[in-house]
Amino acid sequence: MGRKWNNIKEKKASKDANTSRIYAKFGREIYVVARQGEPDPEANQALKVVLERAKTYNVPKAIIDRAIEKAKGGAEENYDELRYEGFGPNGSMVIVDALTNNVNRTASDVRAAFGKNGGNMGVSGSVAYMFDATAVIGIEGKSSDEVLEILMEQDIDVRDILEEDESVIVYSEPDQFHSVQEAFKTVGITEFTVAELTMLAQNDITLPEEAKVQFEKMIDALEDLEDVRQVYHNVDLSE
Repeated sequence: MGRKWNNIKEKKASKDANTSRIYAKFGREIYVVARQGEPDPEANQALKVVLERAKTYNVPKAIIDRAIEKAKGGAEENYDELRYEGFGPNGSMVIVDALTNNVNRTASDVRAAFGKNGGNMGVSGSVAYMFDATAVIGIEGKSSDEVLEILMEQDIDVRDILEEDESVIVYSEPDQFHSVQEAFKTVGITEFTVAELTMLAQNDITLPEEAKVQFEKMIDALEDLEDVRQVYHNVDLSE
């Protein structure tokens, strides 16, 4: 797979924690998803997914509760969900998901982040066909063989199971996100090192050092944008 999911998450969380941007982004996302359905995660599966992600990034409960209460209060903040696709140095591919209350501002900001760092935006569909929607769930304290046995007992067939450092990472279809978590809960596992619904590149590429530095600057610029929720790409940055 070419990805080090725990390392990626820890690097991003460490960078974002310095500015609290990750908390603000989760607050907005929780609010939007809670407004789209019930503000109760047991009745709103999309909200449950976001809350599981927030938990792995140690988002404070106060921020989560505030966003849900805001949704319950009928606040009239309207956001559009947008997806941008583009290219970075050496043919690298990038998908950017955003939540925004100003489409023109977000499009301009994303285009600038690409253009100032050796990239350019593409048209819809120019990149997404090279990625697969994937659920990624990680746990500690079990081997890959033990995880396979747990999933087989619940009759769950996933795409892949990989060991990474101290974790075991499960890659599955997006609609298996909750069933994989519930399988782990049957054996007492309720904490996850990773809990993501992501767009996973079908093939990762490795960039030469100079292009890699430029690419990382571009990804940082995109992730720093207030309206950007998630950035996906096909470059192996695990080294």
